[in-house]
Amino acid sequence: MPRRKRPDHHHVYVVLLSERVWNEPAYRKANPGHDVLKPCLYVGMTGLDPDLRFDKHMAGVQANRFVLKYGVRLMPELYEVYNPMPYEAAREMEVELAIGLREAGYGVWQA
Repeated sequence: MPRRKRPDHHHVYVVLLSERVWNEPAYRKANPGHDVLKPCLYVGMTGLDPDLRFDKHMAGVQANRFVLKYGVRLMPELYEVYNPMPYEAAREMEVELAIGLREAGYGVWQA
């Protein structure tokens, strides 16, 4: 009998990026309202455990270029409350979380 995937196994996650990411023109352009007192972040979604996904980014496996170059650590305090969830909910939450964090003054990259 084939194994069935759990329907609620997707996650949103947030990565703290080094402030050096601010030197990247694309990142700056995406964050015109960034409060310099708040950190720069990457928001993503995955069907993996966020810790494993972060490790893959840092190893260059399906990595976002900003996470690969500037990733510092996960920030579970900004996302744990939402996980786990179904795929479609995670897709929507990735966008909503990025918008909310950007509106709160964080620098955010969400691909």
